[in-house]
Amino acid sequence: MSATRTTPSRLTKLGAAAGFAVAAGATAVAYGTFIERHWFALREESLAILPPGSTPFTVLHLSDIHLSLGQHKKTEWLKGLAVLEPDLVVNTGDNLSHPQAIAPLLDALGPLMDFPGVFVPGSNDYFAPRIKNPLAYFSGPSKIRADQRPPLALDTEALHAGFGQGGWVNLTNRAQSIPLKGIRFDFSGVDDPHLNRERYAGWPRGSVSQNSAPHVKIAVAHAPYQRVLDHFTADGADLILAGHTHGGQVCVPGYGALVSNCDLPTWRAKGLNDWDAAGRTAPVNVSAGIGTSRTAPFRFACRPEAVVLTLTAKPQP
Repeated sequence: MSATRTTPSRLTKLGAAAGFAVAAGATAVAYGTFIERHWFALREESLAILPPGSTPFTVLHLSDIHLSLGQHKKTEWLKGLAVLEPDLVVNTGDNLSHPQAIAPLLDALGPLMDFPGVFVPGSNDYFAPRIKNPLAYFSGPSKIRADQRPPLALDTEALHAGFGQGGWVNLTNRAQSIPLKGIRFDFSGVDDPHLNRERYAGWPRGSVSQNSAPHVKIAVAHAPYQRVLDHFTADGADLILAGHTHGGQVCVPGYGALVSNCDLPTWRAKGLNDWDAAGRTAPVNVSAGIGTSRTAPFRFACRPEAVVLTLTAKPQP
C-alpha cells in the first residue's frame, strides 16, 4: 500500500514566507538596536589643502551625538577619542536627545576640550526630538513644524557656555580666524539650515594683504542643504564640514542610504565628496554621526562614526 504525499497549499507557503520575513525583520531591528548603534567607528580621510610646505594637520569631526541619559558606551568612547590628540575638533551639532544630558555630554567631551575646537548647533541643540512617523522621511526634508504641542526647548545657552568654557569657538552665523600650527584658519559657520536659521557671515576680515598670507578657509554647518553647499563653494571654501544625515541611519547593503533628511542626494549622505558651484569645487565631508534619535534608536548598515581628516600640503606650484 503506497503512502499519500500531501502537497503544501499556496496559503501555507505564503504563511511560511511571511513568518520568515517577520523573523528576519525582527532580527534586523534587534541587531540595529543592540549591536550596530553601539559599534562606533573611526573613518579616516586625507586632503591636500594646506599651503605648500605645511606640516600635516589633523581635524576630528564630530556630529550628531544625540546624547541621552545612561548611554555609557557612547560617553566612554567619546572620552577615548582624546588619545588621537587632534590639532582641531569640529562639532557640527545635534549633540542632545534629552534635556538632562548636557552635563554628561560636557563630561564626555571634556578630554577633547584640551584641544582647539569650533562648533555650530543643530535642531537637537535647541529642541528635544519628537516621535515621528519614519515614513515621513520619504516624503521630503522634514522640519520642526508648529503643532498642538509646543516644542520642548533645550538649554542651548548652557550647552554653548560649556563649550565656550572649554575653549571651543562658537561659529553660529559667525566668522573667525584662528592661528594653528603656523597656519591661519579662516572659519565661517551658520546656524542650522534645517530650521532655516542660516545667515552667512562671509569670511573673517583682516588686513588688506590677508589673502596673500598662508591660510585655509573652512566652512561649518549642521545640515548640508544644497543652497548652503552652493554658497560656501562659490565663496571659495577649501573644505566644508556637515552632519545631520546620519548617513541615512538605515541603509541597504550594497546600495546605501534611502534618505538624507535634506535635499542632498542620498549617495552623498555620508563620506567625502567634491561639490561644484559657480565654477568652483570644494571637498565636503558629511559625517554619518555618532548617535541616533531617541525616538528611533537603531542603525543598520551604517555604523556610527567620528571622522579624522588629515590635512596635508598642496604641491609646490
